[in-house]
Amino acid sequence: MDFFTPVIDSPYYFGQIAAANSLSDIYAMGGTPLTAMNIVCIPECLPEEILGEILKGGADKIAEAGALLVGGHSVDDNEPKYGLSVTGMVHPLEFRANSHAQPGDILILTKPIGLGIINTAIKADFVSGDVIDKAIYIMAYLNKDAKDAMQEIGINGCTDITGFGLLGHAYEMAKASNVSIEIEYNQVPIIEEAIELGEMGFVPGGAYANIEYVKNKTLWAENTPDVIKKILCDPQTSGGLLITIKEEKAHELLTRLENTLKTPYAQIGRVLQRGKKELVIK
Repeated sequence: MDFFTPVIDSPYYFGQIAAANSLSDIYAMGGTPLTAMNIVCIPECLPEEILGEILKGGADKIAEAGALLVGGHSVDDNEPKYGLSVTGMVHPLEFRANSHAQPGDILILTKPIGLGIINTAIKADFVSGDVIDKAIYIMAYLNKDAKDAMQEIGINGCTDITGFGLLGHAYEMAKASNVSIEIEYNQVPIIEEAIELGEMGFVPGGAYANIEYVKNKTLWAENTPDVIKKILCDPQTSGGLLITIKEEKAHELLTRLENTLKTPYAQIGRVLQRGKKELVIK
């Protein structure tokens, strides 16, 4: 189950984004969503039309995932919140977790990062409609295509990138798998506008909390720009999948993603034997 407050003004696309975010936990484990229940916190004063648009956005995304909407629960609250409780299924031999990364694996990320910075700038009314549309598309895009590709080729470990940012979730994967993870920061797909906006100061508080969280767990390259550190720790809304796969299978997976994925993706590093630090940025 996952839910959060609106990240954009459009209630319909907020519903889509929140639903896609909730469904990602199932995809990250290699599963197929079966049922979903709406979780709604809503002020009584909010017009019913807005709630209807939120629920419509969620329902459309649930249908796109091939799952069934089977009801939900609502409570009166001062600030709108929406998400889903999702049930999925996966064969025990195809289950994937963040604890399955193996030394020698290649690391692949299936969506660009920088959404937290973009959303902060959106709230300040500082970005163009084109940038907003780009962020909405990335956030609302299901991780289904990436999941289907990784299950077809066969992978080792996987997690989805959300509030802890790329490095926070990579650290959790490294710790759970008893390995170190090396990331080449100049290979990480980043939403182009996030770099300039980050340099201008549109950085969410969560990014600083994430930087502090991984501070003693990360070996940073000396030349890592400060804005890149913030973006690598930027909390994502409905981010992509972080996949580890045997090196001999990596090219096949990247080819499959090229043919099916509709978001930027990249090979961003590799899994190492456990070293002094869980994360190595080069």
